[in-house]
Amino acid sequence: MTDLDGKTAAGDGVARWAPGDHILWRYRENSGNRVHICRPVTVVRDTDELLAVWMAPGTECVKPVLADGTPVHDEPLATRYTKPRAVRRDHWFGTGVLKLARPDEPWSVWLFWEPGWQFRSWYVNLEEPRVRWSGGVDSEDHFLDISVSPDRSWRWHDEDEFAEARRVGLMDAGKAADVRAAGRAALDVIAAWGAPFSDGWQHWRPDPSWVVPPLPDDWDRTPAHVSS
Repeated sequence: MTDLDGKTAAGDGVARWAPGDHILWRYRENSGNRVHICRPVTVVRDTDELLAVWMAPGTECVKPVLADGTPVHDEPLATRYTKPRAVRRDHWFGTGVLKLARPDEPWSVWLFWEPGWQFRSWYVNLEEPRVRWSGGVDSEDHFLDISVSPDRSWRWHDEDEFAEARRVGLMDAGKAADVRAAGRAALDVIAAWGAPFSDGWQHWRPDPSWVVPPLPDDWDRTPAHVSS
């Protein structure tokens, strides 16, 4: 499908992004609709099958903190999800992250490298299927994650946070069951070594001409139109 400007449109009606375009990868808080994580990224690929984006080292982001400025993970688990929160502008100080997401899949797969482009791991981030809008994609994190090593071994991550989120009411029993089912489905893909694990993305490198995308002042804007 092509729009009047000659751009290919996704099935959701939002124009396809071209490699090198800058968009926002955002997450809503689990107890409301406010955006509390925002990461400017560069589009690598955008097709019917896959959205791939690159978050460069040094990218200015928005992340949640406690209302007094305490980093979330410095707070004991028992009160981590019950104390008032705020958001803070910060920077991504690690090596870059390549994020891969297939439409309607309740997870995205992130690739991490050590300095010098030594591949470290894949990371399956369980989340709501992303909603596309003109400026990027929005989702909601589901706490539970899976890491996958180069030798294809895997392990669960953040099971304690997942249990605590359930305990304090950030997700009900039905949603928690859905998230566990999504995790098992992701493990089936890993066991079969399906896409994107089998696609060689660990050998990908960013275009050296790309610049780090800026964090816009209206990073938390409400899209005029969104599509799933």
